[in-house]
Amino acid sequence: MFTGITTDVGEVTAVQVRAEGLHRLKIVCAYARASIALGASIAHSGVCLTVVETGEEGGRTWFAVDAAAETLRMTTAGNWRQGTRLNLERALKVGDELGGHIVAGHADGMAELIAREDLTDMARLMLRAPRPLMRFVATKGSVALDGVSLTVNEVAADTFSVLIIPHTLAVTTLGDAKPGAAMNLEIDLMARYAARLMETR
Repeated sequence: MFTGITTDVGEVTAVQVRAEGLHRLKIVCAYARASIALGASIAHSGVCLTVVETGEEGGRTWFAVDAAAETLRMTTAGNWRQGTRLNLERALKVGDELGGHIVAGHADGMAELIAREDLTDMARLMLRAPRPLMRFVATKGSVALDGVSLTVNEVAADTFSVLIIPHTLAVTTLGDAKPGAAMNLEIDLMARYAARLMETR
């Protein structure tokens, strides 16, 4: 489990096609190598992947993860290339601060950034999401976009907007986001369960 609070921005340095529908990704980061265990879960722009290798190169830590066919199809991982920057978050430990909201790292689909309005030290992002997911998006509710926990400001039929504060713009990839970009979208777990309860009444 995660909270949607990015702790580093990593960079993809290699993508190896290991089998049909399986990519091995090598990612450099600022984490200490000794702190990354084989089998550890790390969220990559909202996609939880398992560490299968670690190492050091040129004074920097790197680790490798495998992305399978479903992940490549359902998320932006299918478009990750050398140079792609990713919001990284380590899995929660018991006693950690829950700074954002509960995030599973299982993206529900992709949202498209259709407009960006740069304000004084902030940015308003307008996104279009698949209609089946929009019923889980509510004003003042939470979503995770590329692994970042955000509060929804406004909701329409198939669009919603979020405001990005200066700190988030500075320490995540959202600062570079441009209209037309696809983002991994994870809806709030609480909204999912509430909807399921209503369906079974």
